[in-house]
Amino acid sequence: MADHIVKLLAKKPVTHNVNSYTVEKPAGFTYTPGQATDFSILKDRWATEKRPFTFTSLPTADTLEFTIKSYTDHDGVTNALTKVQPGDSFEISDAWGAIEYKGEGVFLAGGAGITPFLAIFRDLYSKGQVGNNRLFFSNRTTADIILKEELQQMLGDRFFNLISGENAEGYYHGRIDKVFLQKHISNFDQPFYVCGPDAFMESILKALEELGVKADALVFEK
Repeated sequence: MADHIVKLLAKKPVTHNVNSYTVEKPAGFTYTPGQATDFSILKDRWATEKRPFTFTSLPTADTLEFTIKSYTDHDGVTNALTKVQPGDSFEISDAWGAIEYKGEGVFLAGGAGITPFLAIFRDLYSKGQVGNNRLFFSNRTTADIILKEELQQMLGDRFFNLISGENAEGYYHGRIDKVFLQKHISNFDQPFYVCGPDAFMESILKALEELGVKADALVFEK
């Protein structure tokens, strides 16, 4: 896989701990909505610290965008990203990843796991093809919901928020688990798209398997 050096063009806040990063797009660079890249900051010791980040821009855009949650409680790449400025350089690999759109279904996202789905929904919305896709988005607090207004605009009443860490009026309280899935989904013979932290992935994939979802209907980063 080839590596590409790109400059940061803009950085803007999305939530209290999430930023959007717009970077140059190398000539001829292509990706499928849902795919990711190996990414590093070309500064000091960070140049050799590669991390996977998902593209959240449309493939047809002239620039690339990443929507990245920063964990400022430890000195890692996402914390270093809070300090970058336009003009700084990053290295990215060619696109890779198993998450791609395979037809109308149910999207299950935990926290920053929404990012591959952002690219997919933006692509479908731009083509007028959002259809009957549904999104269940799990976060700890309402302040953690990434791009809530845009997701509402794209999905309307097929966008459901679950909040586990506070009792917020107008939101489902709790987590996505087997009981929740049984209650809110009647058809388990459709694609299920799953992305989130490791524990989230493990529990949801297990629940879906127990509910009879076939392995080839599960779309997730293996």
